[in-house]
Amino acid sequence: MARQSASKSSKAKEPAGPASPSKEDLLSYYRSMLLIRRFEERAGQLYGMGLIGGFCHLYIGQEAIAVGMQAAKRDGDQVITGYREHGHMLAASIDPKAVMAELTGRGAGVSRGKGGSMHMFSASQGFYGGHGIVGAQVSLGTGLGLANHYRQDGKVAFVYFGDGAANQGQVYESFNMAELWSLPVVYVIENNQYAMGTSVARSSSETHLYKRGASFNIPGVEVDGMDVVAVREAGLAAAEHARSGSGPFILEMKTYRYRGHSMSDPAKYRTREEVDAVRKTRDPIEHLQERLESQGLADEAALKAIDAEVKALVADAAEFARAAPEPEPAELYTDVYAEARA
Repeated sequence: MARQSASKSSKAKEPAGPASPSKEDLLSYYRSMLLIRRFEERAGQLYGMGLIGGFCHLYIGQEAIAVGMQAAKRDGDQVITGYREHGHMLAASIDPKAVMAELTGRGAGVSRGKGGSMHMFSASQGFYGGHGIVGAQVSLGTGLGLANHYRQDGKVAFVYFGDGAANQGQVYESFNMAELWSLPVVYVIENNQYAMGTSVARSSSETHLYKRGASFNIPGVEVDGMDVVAVREAGLAAAEHARSGSGPFILEMKTYRYRGHSMSDPAKYRTREEVDAVRKTRDPIEHLQERLESQGLADEAALKAIDAEVKALVADAAEFARAAPEPEPAELYTDVYAEARA
């Protein structure tokens, strides 16, 4: 955690620091981030080939957030996010074949081909989307927190949104409700600097987004979102705060996406030199690779073997998605209404 919001409420607790991740933990984080990177690279190729329709928002550069926060979750906790969600699903151990098949609109997709890139769900894994309306998931995720509070089940809702969505009004209505009722919600702002194409400095009068909870007495911190271990530590502390009954917490993850907002965005609002500088100095995967090698936890050969395994897994997922049949026409009528329960 880099900065602590001055708005921290009097009821906020200072939890003990989490235990350091083990060698196995770090290697697991490395593999998960690499899986997201290779998957998204292949998804970009399939989009270019016309096999993925509609919008497609890649997560390349932001992998440490989904993976680090996943390490802070407990079984039963929920995740809800916006339309840049492929990485979150993979971090949640959802089958890459099912995710890739969803991207290509196949019946074997995780949402049976009806959600596409922007609207995937997996309730069995506690993943509640994938939402295409900017900021809409914040209110829905706050509702998940309200359900947890009502049931007193000890679960926490992790609600992700970006720096662009941080300017939406429903976000602040949700903040007010969450703090007023001490809901167990962790708000994760994935600040990749440019929203849909406008820099934070040009669109936000307060550019330190973790301070946005100040008027609601919601504590928050700024986190290096390119460091998976820093994300994990911040996530564990925020989750403990929320789970203890102290109410919501805001994590602003300072991150960077290497590609455009979507596949149709040429990203001319920033220079190639800027993107290259981030790749060379802050890449989350290379950062962890350097840590593993410098601490003698893995050598170059071992890490290359992980990469080869991941590439094969992604290639299998892509071939599966290409060959899988499209949904049956009858799928148009499923999941439209929910059966009322007595």
